[in-house]
Amino acid sequence: MTAKDAGRIGAARALRPSSKLLPEYTRAHNRSLVLQLLYREGPMSRADIARSTDLTRVTVSDLVAELIEDRFVVEQGLRDESRPGKRATMINIDREGHQMVAVDLSDDDVFRAAVVNLGGEFIETCEIPIDGATGDDALAKALAVVDDARGRATAPLLGVGVGTPGVVDDLGIVRVAVSLGWTDVNLRAAIAERTGLPVTVMNDVNVAVLAEHSFADVDSDDIMLVRIGHGVGAGVIVGGATYRGSRFWDGEIGHVTVGTSGGPMCRCGRSACLEAWVGVPRLAAELERITGEAERSAFLREAGEHLGIALAPIVRTLDLTDIVLSGPPRLLGGDFLAAAHDTLLERTMIGDPDDLSLRMTTLGRDNVLFGAVVLVLTGQLGVS
Repeated sequence: MTAKDAGRIGAARALRPSSKLLPEYTRAHNRSLVLQLLYREGPMSRADIARSTDLTRVTVSDLVAELIEDRFVVEQGLRDESRPGKRATMINIDREGHQMVAVDLSDDDVFRAAVVNLGGEFIETCEIPIDGATGDDALAKALAVVDDARGRATAPLLGVGVGTPGVVDDLGIVRVAVSLGWTDVNLRAAIAERTGLPVTVMNDVNVAVLAEHSFADVDSDDIMLVRIGHGVGAGVIVGGATYRGSRFWDGEIGHVTVGTSGGPMCRCGRSACLEAWVGVPRLAAELERITGEAERSAFLREAGEHLGIALAPIVRTLDLTDIVLSGPPRLLGGDFLAAAHDTLLERTMIGDPDDLSLRMTTLGRDNVLFGAVVLVLTGQLGVS
């Protein structure tokens, strides 16, 4: 799969300012400014870059020469134009100059990784079965899938981006990941020591919403992605920046109680948690039991309504207009999606349905891998 399949990375919006930087900022910031522009706009001449960034032509020329030497940009020949005068040489991202390792530890059955070039194209993918591993065994498998991907690289590696389940702090320490049996596991340090590369680790749902912002066809800087599997989590971007709570429990909405009159039992021991209403195991089991189409539709609509009830206060509080669901389309599309949308409209008092988008992700199973690419590009090059 390539980034083209999910929205060209060159068209991604920035997660940071893209205007001229003040003199006291370093040369590295100006490098990021040039790279961000090329990612967003595609091939440009040096003069185009200077005009768009308000940097001087001398500064741009020096930066481009440095970026060419470092194999981050490349000259692509002369501009195809009919106007008189000397044709400009076009500059673009050197998609083959470096590669990245993107890692997804969120699947229930396998750990996945991909080698990705600077154009967002998946060069190689690999996976390792989890086989119920937890604790140190799960960590060993995570390191093994990174090793596998790293061994498949064919260009210098820029870094490693990782999306993992659990509560993850800003240092890349997984404070708790129940499904993997991890408590205070310094995943970033473990991978960095193993690879010698820069590593960024973030909660899988926060990583997935980065992918939605950068790769999907989204016309908003205010997005919430809700990932539904065995559990339920949410990632939010507001004003182009990922929202993070001070204790890193942001988005952990699976055990929020929905309703006041009881409900299905949750694996946590309480009843009526959002996870118990809409988690994939419950939806799949109930649909297996129900045979009539009308009954199946009614069940999915009820589940969708409970999701809408849970999301409505978040949507209205943050004034969100774009909500994305990630999970099995066969369960979450159709009646479930329609009922969740209707409930959101009703409970947030948004009169025009066009003012609130609730849709399935277009990135499918790879959204965490795409988001891990964004982690590396942002962390190492200052672009998204």
